[in-house]
Amino acid sequence: MEETQRPTTGKYALIYGLLTGAAGIAFSLMLHFMDMQYDQSASKQIISTLILIAFIILAIYQFKRANLSFISLSEALKIGIGASAVAAIVTILYLLVYINAIEPDFHEKLAEVTRNGMREQNPALTTEQIDNAIAMQSKFFWITYPVILVFNMFIGFVISLITGVILKKKAPEY
Repeated sequence: MEETQRPTTGKYALIYGLLTGAAGIAFSLMLHFMDMQYDQSASKQIISTLILIAFIILAIYQFKRANLSFISLSEALKIGIGASAVAAIVTILYLLVYINAIEPDFHEKLAEVTRNGMREQNPALTTEQIDNAIAMQSKFFWITYPVILVFNMFIGFVISLITGVILKKKAPEY
């Protein structure tokens, strides 16, 4: 009797992590071409998070379909956290390319947007205070990269936990 090969969680995490990263890059490029990349609205972050959530759920569902409708909670967690980690790495690599090649004056433009926002929100700030805040922002921009990784992994954990609890179905022991 021929034994069917079980799908692996790593394969699904990698494939759907890459797809999530590609969708995020497409969204970012869309914002770039529409001159909206410096827009400070929460809607951009919400859409990016929804893209991540949708692909994690899709990855877990597709794994379950390929695995004869069986999935354990640990498999769902592996897929969700793995896919979100791969997506975060793709996002970080894209951000590095974007800042250094596509938009080399990114930091200057971001500083100007920040400066204008600070003036609007708190007109009592002096130019020196605003310049100091922007200098600190530039100095600690590198923190963005680990924050992206941690945020993605956290979202991946929560969504895969919820999806895994909903979709789990134990395979028979025989």
